[in-house]
Amino acid sequence: MADNGRDMRREVAAYQKLVLEYEALDEEIDTLIMEYGGASEKMTPEALRKYRRLARRRDEIFSEMRVMEQDLLSDDSGE
Repeated sequence: MADNGRDMRREVAAYQKLVLEYEALDEEIDTLIMEYGGASEKMTPEALRKYRRLARRRDEIFSEMRVMEQDLLSDDSGE
């Protein structure tokens, strides 16, 4: 049972790390957008590529978070 508790703590820590990474990317995206008056249409081609790369990574992390949430919730309920 102790191993299960350590595993759960490790999973929660990994989830928290993803949340922090997601929030950092989200903030970076917001800052980038605001540099161009809040509109991606006003971005330079280089800035737009960066925006898309950041947004793609943020979406990937969001998906990972959802999977981890489901795993953590199913582990918690004893399924």
